[in-house]
Amino acid sequence: MKGLAILGSTGSIGIQALDVVRCNRNTLEVVALAAGGNVDLIESQVREFNPELVSVSSEKNLDQLRGRLRDYTGSIKIYFGPEGLEAASTAERADIVVGALPGSVGLRPAFWSVAAGKDLALATKEVLVMAGGLFMDEVQRRKIVLTPVDSEQSAIFQCLQGNQDQEVRRILLTASGGPFLRKSVEEMALVTREGTLRHPRWKMGPKVTVDSATLMNKGLEVIETRWLFGIEAKQIEVVIHPQSIVHSMVEFMDGSILAQIGATDMKIPISYALGFPKRICSGTEPLDFKSIGGFTFEKPDTEKFPLLQAAYDALNQNERVSPVILNAADEVAVDLFLNGRIPFLSISKICLDALDSIPSSKLSSLEDIELFHEEVSRTVRSKWNKLN
Repeated sequence: MKGLAILGSTGSIGIQALDVVRCNRNTLEVVALAAGGNVDLIESQVREFNPELVSVSSEKNLDQLRGRLRDYTGSIKIYFGPEGLEAASTAERADIVVGALPGSVGLRPAFWSVAAGKDLALATKEVLVMAGGLFMDEVQRRKIVLTPVDSEQSAIFQCLQGNQDQEVRRILLTASGGPFLRKSVEEMALVTREGTLRHPRWKMGPKVTVDSATLMNKGLEVIETRWLFGIEAKQIEVVIHPQSIVHSMVEFMDGSILAQIGATDMKIPISYALGFPKRICSGTEPLDFKSIGGFTFEKPDTEKFPLLQAAYDALNQNERVSPVILNAADEVAVDLFLNGRIPFLSISKICLDALDSIPSSKLSSLEDIELFHEEVSRTVRSKWNKLN
C-alpha cells in the first residue's frame, strides 16, 4: 500500500488524483490532504478518504471544517497556513507527495517534501521555473524519485524510460495552441475572461488556462524541461498539435523518435506518476483512433504569442534568475486579467516589460528566490498601479 499526501486536493489536479485513488483502493491510500478555502469539498474528501491530517488555508477555514466534522468518528489532525502545508508535505506515512499547489505557493512545500525524503509527483511547474537548478540538486542529492505530472513532461519521462543512456538530439514539446490559435491579434484584443477560460481540449484551473491562451504555459514548460531532463534550451522545440493526442516526443541521435500518445485526460499522467514504475488504472476511456481523423503539427507564431519566445530568452539571459522575473510578472498579470483590470494582450506586455527592465540578482538559496520573487511581484504591481 502506497501512502499519498495530496497538496492542492481541491484543485483540478488534486481532484483527478483522488479519482485515480478510487480506481486503485487496493494499492493507494490517502494519508494527508492540503487545500485552500473550499471547505465544502475538503469536508467531503475527508469523509470519503479518511486522511490522518488535513490542512486548509486560514484559521477561519479551520474553524469551519472542525465545526462540520463534529460528528466525524475518524482520527484526524487539522492544520492551517504554512504550518499545515509543512505537516502535509512531510506526513510520516506518506510515501509519495502529489505537488499540485498552484503557482509559487507550491515552491517551499516541494522542498519540504524532498528534505523529508518523500518521493514527489510534481504538477507545480513553478518549482522548476523558479528554482530548477537548486531543486534538482536537492532531488539528486537525496535520491528522490521525481515523477512529472504535466502531460508533456510525463510523456517525455515515459519516452526516456529504458533510454536514459541514449543521447538525445531534441525534445519535441507539443502544445494545443490554446483557445486563440486561429484568432488574429486584433481579435485577441477583444477576448473576454470567460472566452479565455474555455480551453478547447483540457480542463484546468484558471491560472494555467490563461497561461495556455498566451502560450506562457508552454514557455514555462520549456524552462521546466530544461531542468527536469538536464537538456539545453536549444534542444527543446515546441510544435503546435491542436488534437492534443501526441503529448510530446523525444528524438535520439540516430533519428528515431519516440512519442507518448493518449487521450486528452490528465488522469493518465497522474496515474503514471502515482504508480511508477508500474502502470495502474487511470479510469480513462480507451482512445478510439478511428474517430480522431488525423494528427497535424505546425510552428508556433511567436509574434502573436511572444511569451513563448520570452521563456527561451529568459533561459539564455540568466537561467537561474530571469525565469523568476518572468514567472512573478506573469502571476501578477494573470491575476489582473482574471479580476477584469487589464485586457488580454496586456498580459504579455507586462511580462516582457518586467523581463527587460528589472535588474538581475544573485540567488543562491531558496530564501533568496522567494524574496526576489516577492520583490518582482511588488515592483510589477506597483508600476501597473502608477500607470493606471
